[in-house]
Amino acid sequence: MLEQVKTSLTSGGAAMGSMPGGASKRDYLEYHVRSSLAEGSRFDLIAMGRGEGQGCYCAVNHNLREVIDGMSKHYAYVVIDNEAGMEHLSRRTTRDVQHLFIVSDPTQRGLVAAQRIADMRKELDINIENAYLIVNRLRGEMPAELKTFVEKMDVSLLGVIPADDDLSAFEFSGKPLVDLGDDSPVYRAVEKMMRGILK
Repeated sequence: MLEQVKTSLTSGGAAMGSMPGGASKRDYLEYHVRSSLAEGSRFDLIAMGRGEGQGCYCAVNHNLREVIDGMSKHYAYVVIDNEAGMEHLSRRTTRDVQHLFIVSDPTQRGLVAAQRIADMRKELDINIENAYLIVNRLRGEMPAELKTFVEKMDVSLLGVIPADDDLSAFEFSGKPLVDLGDDSPVYRAVEKMMRGILK
C-alpha cells in the first residue's frame, strides 16, 4: 500500500494530491489502513508489513502518521510493537510516545544495543515522556555482571520477564499468546509492570 502511494508521488503527484479514481492519497491510505484492521473483542490489530524499499518515503510516512494519529483517538491505549531497533520511530510514523519500552535479552550484547536505543531517543524529534528497560527471557536470577551493567544504564529497569517453556511451545505451535492463562509467569510479570505505570 505504501509502495503504491510512493510510486504515485514520485511520478509527479503531490503529497496530498489524488490517486487514480479521484481519491486523495490521505483518504486512500486511511481506507486501506482501516480495511487492514482486524477487530477483536478485547483489542484490534494492524500488522505492518515489510520494510521500506528504495526511495524517499517522507511524504507517505507523513500521511500514514496522520492516519494513525486520527485512529488513535478512538482507543484508550495504542501499542506499537516495532522490530528490533528504532527504525519506525526514526521514520516518525508516530509523534508522541507516552511509554517507550526497550526490550533486551539478558546478554551484554543485547543490553549494549538497548543503551544505544536509549541514547538515540534523545536525538529524535519525538515527544517521549518515559523510557523503560525490560529484560526478557531471563532464567533464574539476573547475574551480578548484568545487574551492574543495568544499574549504569541511562534508562530505568521496569521489570524482568522470565523464560517460560509454555511460551516457547506457543511460539513453536503458532498458538496466540493471548491464550496464556492468568497463572502464566510471563503474564503475571507483564501485568505487574503495566499496573505499575498505567495506574
